[in-house]
Amino acid sequence: MKAAELFVKCLENEGVEYIFGIPGEENLAVMDALLGSPIKFVTTRHEQGAAFMADVYGRLTRRAGVCLSTLGPGATNLVTGVADANMDHAPVVAIAGQAGTNRLHKESHQVLDLQNIFEPITKYSTRLLTPNTIPEVVRKAFKQAQMEKTGAAFIEFPENLAEMPIDDVPLRAQQPTPPEPSSERVLRAAEIISGARNPIILAGNGVIRAQAWQQLAAFAQRLNIPVTNTFMAKGVVPFKHPMALGSAGLQAHDYANFGFDQADVIICVGYDLVEYHPYLWHPTRDRKIIHIDMSPAEVDAYYVVEVGVLGDIRYSLDRIADLATPHQGHRLRPLRDALIAEMDMHRADQGFPIKPQKIIWDLRTAMGLEDIVICDVGAHKMWMARMFRCEHPNTCIISNGFASMGIAVPGAIAARLAYPQRKVVAVTGDAGFLMNSQEIETAMRMKVPIVILIWNDCSYGLIEWKQMNIYGRHTNVQFTNPDFVKYADSFGAKGYRVERAEDLLPILKTALADDTVSIIDCPVDYRENLKLTEKLGSMIFQL
Repeated sequence: MKAAELFVKCLENEGVEYIFGIPGEENLAVMDALLGSPIKFVTTRHEQGAAFMADVYGRLTRRAGVCLSTLGPGATNLVTGVADANMDHAPVVAIAGQAGTNRLHKESHQVLDLQNIFEPITKYSTRLLTPNTIPEVVRKAFKQAQMEKTGAAFIEFPENLAEMPIDDVPLRAQQPTPPEPSSERVLRAAEIISGARNPIILAGNGVIRAQAWQQLAAFAQRLNIPVTNTFMAKGVVPFKHPMALGSAGLQAHDYANFGFDQADVIICVGYDLVEYHPYLWHPTRDRKIIHIDMSPAEVDAYYVVEVGVLGDIRYSLDRIADLATPHQGHRLRPLRDALIAEMDMHRADQGFPIKPQKIIWDLRTAMGLEDIVICDVGAHKMWMARMFRCEHPNTCIISNGFASMGIAVPGAIAARLAYPQRKVVAVTGDAGFLMNSQEIETAMRMKVPIVILIWNDCSYGLIEWKQMNIYGRHTNVQFTNPDFVKYADSFGAKGYRVERAEDLLPILKTALADDTVSIIDCPVDYRENLKLTEKLGSMIFQL
């Protein structure tokens, strides 16, 4: 067979269901080999959109999402999405065509050293040099991408290799089994927790990757320890769980931070430092930190670990819970009560433009508990992370490691392909929406129904929020927008414009029932931003 055909068979062997990308001259042989494959190729309108689709698909399925480009500018267009996947620990394998090996040693049309470009933004970056290495290279790329900490891998495929004959077979696909935690470390962690006065749990995305959310909820319930989660771990304990304190991560002294202030022991479970800077929740550097994860802790002056319990997070939590002494009372309940009161405060507000809290209340009301939100980056991300209630993991996807704008629309397409039985909403600002709005055509062509909820403020709202908070004025953040309803019409999608607060909920319900792409233009009142930071800066809790 041709090397390109063996390459495709190796992808099939890894269980690849979709490849997101754009055909090019240097990947023609791979595209042709895919014609006889069960793998579905999703032709996107920009390589960045393809990379974001692979990113979100990987997060939701725990199998590496795959994206494909041609050489040069096609490959560099993948960079942002691949970097996002790697820093957010989403399993992705990116593949780029390349010029023939007879051109790589010299200056040549569209030729860049892609292996070295992708090396600092992936776990594994390589170039195929001979057809007989294809089974090993593909197997290693998927193993690295899917092994903790999960991330991105990159394969550069020179076009002249693709046509070469080869007689070989894929290697058996397998992943390493997570080790069990050390009994000594488990015992020491249990001793520290038992002796703590006010322990608190900080749960990160690693809990979701390890599928340890049930064990975490049971751990918190059994030991009576409150839990706060990072933005990327929303739903890791149901919000209805009596120990749930909501999300930590707003760069202000939010309710959860009062819990950290009171804590003498902080139990970090599946927490990655990219999710929330330790200096924001541990500025005093004097609390005991227990690190429960698959990987050793990163070195950070504000994250010095008292004891690290490494291994399968599920086993670690169960074994520590068996040995530790449950705590009495729940001194942080006022924090939970205050957050719930704030979530409820504006649910009936009729002001227009609409307050962020009201938008979130109506969105939560309209969606099923297992439906999926893909949240873009901007001021709306801070509100969604803080106030959108989640009862299940992976039902509110937030990029908060690399935190790249433009992920919501392509990510929503991937989410609906991964879970076609669930409704999917892309929550985005007007700026992030236009960064990858070309993928509306992809969704329409693929007949992938999604809802796109645009928080419209004609500004880079998060930057304006920070400028106003620091300097009392803003600069170079405002812009104009197209008519989003007409824009939707031009793609053949449905467009809705919210003109009164009472219209939002029925429009959301209608859009979720549409069997197509629906775009909702919702003006937002971001005057609430400064009110929130002023409130958080002045709060005093008696616990």
